[in-house]
Amino acid sequence: MSVSTQLVIIGAGPGGYAAAFYAADRGLQVTLVDPEKNPGGVCVYRGCIPSKALLHVAQVITESQHAADFGVQFQKPSVDLDKLRGFKNAVVDKLTSGAGQVRNLRKVRHLQGTAAFRDAHTLDVALGDGGTETVTFEHCIIATGSRPATVPGLSIDSPRVMDSTAALDLPDVPKSLLVVGGGYIGLELGTVYAALGSRVTVVEMTDGLLPGADRDLVNVLAKRVESMFEAVWLKTKVVSIRAGENSVAVTFEGDAKNGEQTFERVLISIGRRPNSSIPGLDRTKVQVDTRGFIVVDDARRTAEPSIYAIGDVAGEPMLAHKASHEGRAAVDAIAGDRDVAFEPLAIPAVVFTDPEIAWAGLTEADAAKQGRKVVVAKFPWGASGRAITLGRTDGLTKLVIDPDTERILGVGICGVGAGEMIAEGVLAIEMGATAKDMAMTIHPHPTLTETVMEAAEVFFGTATHVYRPKRR
Repeated sequence: MSVSTQLVIIGAGPGGYAAAFYAADRGLQVTLVDPEKNPGGVCVYRGCIPSKALLHVAQVITESQHAADFGVQFQKPSVDLDKLRGFKNAVVDKLTSGAGQVRNLRKVRHLQGTAAFRDAHTLDVALGDGGTETVTFEHCIIATGSRPATVPGLSIDSPRVMDSTAALDLPDVPKSLLVVGGGYIGLELGTVYAALGSRVTVVEMTDGLLPGADRDLVNVLAKRVESMFEAVWLKTKVVSIRAGENSVAVTFEGDAKNGEQTFERVLISIGRRPNSSIPGLDRTKVQVDTRGFIVVDDARRTAEPSIYAIGDVAGEPMLAHKASHEGRAAVDAIAGDRDVAFEPLAIPAVVFTDPEIAWAGLTEADAAKQGRKVVVAKFPWGASGRAITLGRTDGLTKLVIDPDTERILGVGICGVGAGEMIAEGVLAIEMGATAKDMAMTIHPHPTLTETVMEAAEVFFGTATHVYRPKRR
C-alpha cells in the first residue's frame, strides 16, 4: 500500500507526538510512524513516567520511616511486587491510551511499525502485522530518541545484569544491587531499589556524583545518599563482570575499591546513545556527527532540506521537554514561518532523587569554565520555615547573577520538590528578570518557593532569615 502525506514523523515520543499534534493543529496532514500502538515513546513506556511512578512509591516508604522523628510510628512496609508493577503499568497505560485518543481527535494517521528511508521523500514502513507501507512525504521529522548505552565486556547477556529498561520491570528486589554509573538514571533507580529494601552500592569513575551539576547542590544529595545506600565508590571503575546463576561477580579498580565483590544484580546506567542508525538514512544528505547525533540547524533542519530532527537524536541535553519544544520549532519552519530558531536561554534539568536536584541556565561550574564573572547568592533551607516544618532542611537554593546588570543567569535548587520549583527560575531567565525583580516578587508564606526570593535578598544583603551582609 502507499500513503502520501505532507509531514511524516518517525518516532512517537514526547518530541514526536508533540510535533504531530501541533502540526495537525496548524492544518498539516500528518502521519506518525512508531512501533507502539499509542504515542508515548521511551519516556512514557520505559523511562520518565514509570520511573517517577516508582520514585513516588519510594518517597511514600521513606516518608513513613521519617515520620518516626515526629513521634509517629508505622509498621515496616510490606511490598507486593505484582501490585506495584500493576500500579506502574496502569500509569503508563492511562497516559498512552489518552495520547492515542488525542491523536485520533486530531486525525493524525498512525502507522504501527518501523521506518526505512528509500530517498529524501520516501519511507518504507515495516508494519507490526508483517505488512509494508510506502509513505511519500513533503517533509519528515526524525524523532527516534535514544537507548541505554552499553560498554563492551560489561553489558553481558544475563538477566542479572540489567539496563534501565529491565530495572523498571522490577523482576525482584535483590538483597544487593550494584549501580554502575553515578548519573541521574543510576541514582534515581538506586533510590527506588534502596527504598524497597535492596542494599545499593554505586560505583562512579569520576570524583563525584552527577557530573555536570554544581558541586554545592550535589553535596547536599551526597550526604543523604550516604545514609540511604550501602556505599558510594568514587574514582573507581568496573574492570570485569561475570554472571553466575544466583549472583554477579564484579572486579573493581580505583581509589575506593579494588578486587572482586559479588552482588545479586547489577544495573548498568552509564548514559544513553542516540538512535540515529535508521536504515536508508545514508541515501539522504542527512549528516551524523562522531557521537551519533544528527546534525541540525537552529530550525532543527538537517542537511537534507526536507528532513528535520528533534529530541535525543539531535543532540544534548537529552531531555523530553527539550524535544517537545524542538518539535514545535520544526513544525513552525515546515509550516513556512520565517526566522524560526530553537534558542532557549534555559532548559531545566531535574534529578528526581531524594532530595531532588534541579537547575537551569548558567551553572556556577560553566561560568568558571567560561571565565565569566558572576555573583552567586545562596539561601540554605535550614533557615526556611517550611523546610523546618517538613523536617527536611537538607536543601539549598542558589542564584547565579550578572554583577553588572544584576540579571538572573542561572538557578539551582536541591531539596524536596526542587523539580516543581525550578520553573520559576526558567521563566526569570527567559524574561530577563533581575535579582531585584525576584526579591520584590511576593512569595506565599510559608513555602519552599520563598527560598528563591530570599536567595535574591541574600544578593542584596537583606535576607530576613539569614545574616549575610552584602560584600563590597
